Order: sequence, then structure tokens, then C-alpha cells
Amino acid sequence: MLKELSIKNFAIIEELTVDFQEGLTVLTGETGAGKSIIIDAVQLLAGGRGSQEFIRHGAKKAELEGLFTVAQDSHLAYEKCADAGIDIEEGMIILRRDLNDNGKSVCRINGKLVPLSLLREIGATLIDIHGQHESQELMDDKHHISLLDQFAGDEIEPVKARYLNRYDEYKSLKKELAAISVNEQQVAQKIDLYQFQIKEIDACKFQPSEEEDLTEERRRLMNFNKIFECSNSAHEAILGESKGLDWIGRAMADLEDVATVDESFKEYSDAVSNAFYNLQEAAFGVKNILDDLEFDPERLNEVEHRLALIQSMKRKYGPTLQEILEYREKIGEELESLLNRDENIQKNEQQLIELRKKLQVTANELTVIRKKVGNKLSDAIMQQLRELYMEKAEFSVHFESLQEEQFDHNGLDRIVFYIATNVGEPPKPLTKIASGGELSRVMLALKTIFSTTNGITSIIFDEVDTGVSGRVAQAIAEKIAAISIHSQVLCISHLPQVAAMADHHYHIQKQEDTNRTFTSLTEIFGNDRIDEISRIMSGAEVTELTFQHAKELIQIADERKKAMI
Repeated sequence: MLKELSIKNFAIIEELTVDFQEGLTVLTGETGAGKSIIIDAVQLLAGGRGSQEFIRHGAKKAELEGLFTVAQDSHLAYEKCADAGIDIEEGMIILRRDLNDNGKSVCRINGKLVPLSLLREIGATLIDIHGQHESQELMDDKHHISLLDQFAGDEIEPVKARYLNRYDEYKSLKKELAAISVNEQQVAQKIDLYQFQIKEIDACKFQPSEEEDLTEERRRLMNFNKIFECSNSAHEAILGESKGLDWIGRAMADLEDVATVDESFKEYSDAVSNAFYNLQEAAFGVKNILDDLEFDPERLNEVEHRLALIQSMKRKYGPTLQEILEYREKIGEELESLLNRDENIQKNEQQLIELRKKLQVTANELTVIRKKVGNKLSDAIMQQLRELYMEKAEFSVHFESLQEEQFDHNGLDRIVFYIATNVGEPPKPLTKIASGGELSRVMLALKTIFSTTNGITSIIFDEVDTGVSGRVAQAIAEKIAAISIHSQVLCISHLPQVAAMADHHYHIQKQEDTNRTFTSLTEIFGNDRIDEISRIMSGAEVTELTFQHAKELIQIADERKKAMI
């Protein structure tokens, strides 16, 4: 559940920290007071799309932070955090996101910097935000199959995973077959090109470290005079008559004599002895190199020519010799494939036939599961719709089978939700006939069904009750309250029935101070809560009658909540 939400410099919110509890929390307030801004903040915290426009005017960045608690180690968030190397201590997960005025955002989970994609992935296991726009997803048939699969859960998951593995292999093989099944002219052109390139690269006989070796050799050749003169001078300074080594040798002999009578000189005697022999060895080494030194202008020309060839080939085939050689290996394999094109096409076509058969079998398994689960989902939704005063509605999951060549990531099924809302009318696609209020109730029915199974810790409803009233409003309020038994629910509402069902009621208001606008959030109790519900019912003027009505509404809601437990 969401335990604490902290917002700073976000839209018209300067700074706000809210502690949330279990059960149903309702947020009410005048239109424009900032209710949806809080939902926007939570949505961004869970990885939603950010914008500089969210940053409060005059601030450099907006800061959002949320503390979530996850009770069970089996929760999906544990697995995802473990995969990302994020530790969860005492079941606490802290999501943080900073929106900067340069358009970039910084995301953290339990203090660890993470990419936005990971924040979104883990946030999706913690928060489920349902607004009016989400009901519109029901207006797109493509989303219906994912809702059905979500309802199927563990029953369909292993089969679907097996199908997706085979489908990826199928797509890869089709792509490979298409690549080699090109016309003869293109094949001939590629063969000629690859043969020319291979011949050109092989003729160079490159070695992976050749460029570095040649560059070093050119540097030595171009500095031959300096190398010869300096090394010869150094050798003469060490081994020349009455030069360095002679004087150090004399010092070594003297110190050895002194050390025989005074042990305190032994350490220095040894140091000078070591220096003598090291210098002697170094001088002999320099002499050997000097003896081998020979300037060859032709060799310098050869090195320059070879390096120029390397640069020319790098412009054609890759930025390094290693990548040129790797490119040679790659086109060699492609050339072999093209030369054996007919054999490869026949082999791939046979593999494709066999894979298509396996894919068909797995797709059929998915269809069987979906049809069985589809009946259960239909029954469950119709039960929920009856409780939402759509007693006459008929809901069904309609299946259409795709052609074998139309395999997609869902198999060979096209799922469409059908509904009939009026007696005597045949069921038709939900997307064609459902009104806004009916869509909201169908989505709420789905949320109620999924709330006990999907493991989401917090569900947020953003004005899903818009456009309903009377007994339907009461039914929606009771349905949202029922969902809060299994998951923490945060709800923005303009309905008094929903507000009356709240376990925790917050009032949002907008204030002005020193020509700036601020939003504040206050938890209300007792008469303040009754006053707020009265205001929702009657508008600006609260009468004694509406006050009593609101008080009665809260009492009725308390009784109905007790009956749900």
C-alpha cells in the first residue's frame, strides 16, 4: 500500500506530505482545487510521461517521493527489484522522481538510480490508476484479449510463454527466409560485391595489432637521430673513461672498506653496490641496442605506405582493424549462405512448416483456455453488472479465429466483448453501443474481479463515477468500498455516496497568498466531514436539511461497510 506521498514544487503544489492508510481514502474538493494534480503526481511517480510543464513556476525542479509497503515476499515487486539488484528491507519500497527544468528526470528506487523504464515496470506492480481515459481502452477491441488473459492468470501464463517463444522463433525464421528469398539479380550483385570485398581484405593480410606496431615503428624511425645521439651520450656518460661508473665504482670500494669496520655503513654500501651493477647492466643493454641501430629510409617508406593502406581500408570497412576482420568474417558467412541459397531456402521452408505446426498446436491450447475462461469472465461480469443496476444486461466474450498466416503475439484469437443493455436487443460489440456510464460500470466490474487476484497494492480511481447518480451512484460507491477490502483504494470523487463510504476523507482546497496559488490537503472528521458531504450534495449553501441528510448517508454507509466484512 501507499503509506506516504511527498510532493514539492509540482504544478500549484509548493510542498505537501500526506500519510495514507488502509481501506478507502476519498479526496474531495472544488473543481480546480488540485485533486487531479495529486493523481498526476502519483502517475509520474509510477513512471508516467513527464514534462517541464509540471514544475511549479519559479522552481528548478519538481520532487516526488512515495513510500510503499509490500506485505508478502511473493509480491511481484520483490522479484523485479531483485533482478535489478535493489534491496527491499522490511517490505518498504521508496520510489522517487525528480523532474528538472531541462526536461530530464532522475529516478530512484530505494535510493538506487534506475532508468525510467524500470521505475515504470516496478511502479506497475504497486499502483493501478483508473481514470475516465482508461474506460476508453474498452473502446478499443485490441485491449479485450489482454483483459481476458489477465483474468485467466496462472492458467494461461505458461502456455502463453511457450507460445511467445515459438512465435519469436517463427518471426525470426520468416525474416531470415525473406532475406535470402530475393530476386536473382540482387543475389548476383551481392555475391559479386562480397567476393570483391573479401578478396580486397584478404590481400592486405592484416593482423589485429598491426596498426599499433607500425605506428610505434614509424615513431622510432622518424626519431632515429635523437634516439642514436641520446643513447650514445648516455652510454658514454656511464661507461666512458673517468665517467659515471668509474666514480660509482670508487665509491662502492670505499664504502665496502668502511663497512668492514663500521656496520652502520653496511646499508649504504649495499645500496651503492646495487646501483653500480644496475647501471653497468643498463649500459650494456644500451650498447646492444646501439650496435643494432641502423637507419633504413626504405623501411620508413614501407611503414608509411602500409599505414596509408590501413587508413584507406578503415574508411571502407570499419574504424579499427579488428572490426575490418570481423566484417570479413560476417560477409564470408553471408556469401556462403548466398552461394548455397537454394539449399538454405528449402531447409528454412521445411523448418517453417514444422514450426508453424507447433505454433498452431500451442495457439489452439490458448484458444481452449480462453474459451473456458471467457465463460467464467462473462458470468463474473454479469454478476457485477447486476449489482451495479444493469440487471438486464447480457455480457459475452466473442471469439473470432484468424487465418493461419495471421499469427500474432496473441495466437490466432481475436477477442471482442459483446454486450446487450436493453431487453430484446441482440448482443453487439461493446465498442459500438455502450454509453460512457455503461463503460465505467463495465470497467469497475473488471476492477472488482481483478482486485482479489492481481496483487496490486494500491488502486486509484480518478472520477470514475462521473455521469452517474441515484441508486447507480450508490452501487458504484459500494463496489469501490468492496474493492478496498482487498486493496488500498484512493478515490477522487464528486459523489456524496462515495465520500460517505470513505474510511479516510481528505479535503483539497486552493488558496492564494502573496499573489501565488497553493494547494492544501487536510483530513477531515466528524462535523467537518458532514459539512463537506453536504456541500457536495447541495453546492455552496449548506442547510440543516442537507446536513442531516449527509449525516444519515454516512450512517447508512457505515452499516453497509460492516455488512461487507
